[in-house]
Amino acid sequence: MIRFCSLLLLLASPAVADLRGTISVVDGDTIHVGSATVRLHGIDAPEQDQTCEDRQGRTWPCGAFVSERVSLRYDGERAICNVVDVDQYGRNVAKCYVDQRDIADDIVAEGWAEAYRRYSMDYDLTEKGAQVRGVGIWSGTMQSPSAFRAEQRGQTTSGRCIIKGNISASGMIYHMPHNRDYAATRINEARGERWFCSEAEARAAGWRAARN
Repeated sequence: MIRFCSLLLLLASPAVADLRGTISVVDGDTIHVGSATVRLHGIDAPEQDQTCEDRQGRTWPCGAFVSERVSLRYDGERAICNVVDVDQYGRNVAKCYVDQRDIADDIVAEGWAEAYRRYSMDYDLTEKGAQVRGVGIWSGTMQSPSAFRAEQRGQTTSGRCIIKGNISASGMIYHMPHNRDYAATRINEARGERWFCSEAEARAAGWRAARN
């Protein structure tokens, strides 16, 4: 029985890894581990050319900032990774560890990426903590990376625009997929509410970003 329990603990440990090697950072959520390309499981960081807005409405290069911070933290470190999937681009999707610390969890905690709830809820609470502290990308407003990528491709992830322009007692407010009340918000076009394809479009129409 003792040997059986020891085996289970060993299998659960990140020390039993599919990939091991030195990290070279590609961007906020993608790294090379040795010669393998790894997409970190369960998180989504802003794209390299993506911009965000601070609390004063000023644009800043959040994608480049995140890539730089992740590079400073992890370039040259030794990682061990457990592969959970292979994505459509042939990249290993994995949970990776440096000194037994989950890289993705630390990145989300610093406010350098959002929890990618479409694929995992592992970092949900970590992201909420970063939002409360207002660190990194949560120091202002950010279009979700998935929406940004879809917009760059000339479409949205669901085949339509996904930013919700809601009218309430608080005024005309638009909700992004990462906002707290996004799922609960219903759009009634008969009341003048509408969908937007980008934050710039929403702001130009007179809507302001949700604060939560």
